[in-house]
Amino acid sequence: MEKIKEIIKNLTQKQKIVIVIIATILLIIGFIFIYKYYYDGEENIIENGISKENAVENKIDENETISNTEKEEIQEESGETKFGKIATEKTITVHVIGEVITPGVVTLKEGSRIIDAISAAGGKTENADLTKINLAYVLEDGTQIYVPRVGENLENKEVISEEAGEGVINESVTEAEEKNIKVNINTANSEKLQTLPGVGPAMASKIIEYRNSKGKFKTIEDLKNVSGIGDNKFNKLKDYIVVN
Repeated sequence: MEKIKEIIKNLTQKQKIVIVIIATILLIIGFIFIYKYYYDGEENIIENGISKENAVENKIDENETISNTEKEEIQEESGETKFGKIATEKTITVHVIGEVITPGVVTLKEGSRIIDAISAAGGKTENADLTKINLAYVLEDGTQIYVPRVGENLENKEVISEEAGEGVINESVTEAEEKNIKVNINTANSEKLQTLPGVGPAMASKIIEYRNSKGKFKTIEDLKNVSGIGDNKFNKLKDYIVVN
């Protein structure tokens, strides 16, 4: 340290100025070097950040593609694609007769109601009496719907029938089997209902009228909702009736 001081002391004024200039230049060069290094590093950080962001976006796009693919598979399974809906809905076929514009067999979506069947048959005629029909009744495949006319007596007529009609389909059964066959109170006509113990024409008419206005009996116990059928009468009937 002493030697450095002695050397500096022995320097001329010009030499000292030169040394100061050189030191200043070195400081400037060092500053520029540090600044450039720092700036380039920051730029790299920004570029890397952008690259990472792009990578994230690409990943998001990839995930979105996967999601869209999965979505299309789900849509195809559910009967839908980007081109539209595939007709995979279950259908039922019912027969509409009576006071409708175009009586006949119509095909409807599963779960359709009587009002849908009437619409599919062209709608009601001017003489139709829809007040005697439960228009919200949910239909089953193979059902026949009869739309009555105004003033028509439905005592021996069924609005909703699931039977083929007398003499249309005959099933061969033995006498013993015939005795064990129970009456389906949801589909039986007046004559079949009258085969039940204690059921005459008037009571059969009440059962059919109740069924037409309220819909199917869900359980055999629902028969007690019909006017005139109490616990005692029901107990005599319960072993001979069934619903489905």
